[in-house]
Amino acid sequence: MSAKVHIHIHVSDLAKSREFYQKFFDVLPVKERVGYVKFLPAFAPINLALSQGLPAGTSEGVVHHLGIQVDSTETVMAHLARVKAAGIPVHEEMGVNCCHANQDKFWVRDPDGVEWEVYHLNYDLPPAAAEVPCCAEKIQVGSCGPD
Repeated sequence: MSAKVHIHIHVSDLAKSREFYQKFFDVLPVKERVGYVKFLPAFAPINLALSQGLPAGTSEGVVHHLGIQVDSTETVMAHLARVKAAGIPVHEEMGVNCCHANQDKFWVRDPDGVEWEVYHLNYDLPPAAAEVPCCAEKIQVGSCGPD
């Protein structure tokens, strides 16, 4: 698998957004859970996740975070070492259950507060698994313990 850009959007109407992206990408979702839909269109290196519900005080779709899905945990670790060596604060999350999957990842935040994750999807969680927050809280880079 080659790298994919990951985009996670909060939407006001998940059914309408699902229909729109299904038509736009011309593919069915690859994952659907309560309040969550994911698309992997064949024509673009994109992993698009949609979550039901807008943050308080907003009336339009909000990009929650951006990310890069890579092919292995080793690739995550190589980029993590490179980013740390460059002096960028990181928040590491290895073996976490997030967005209905188990992942190894790290997060960074740009100067304007835009959050990026670099991650490997280890495996999908079964639909019957307990509801897992979908990156529900904004990551506070550098404030979640010793990273």
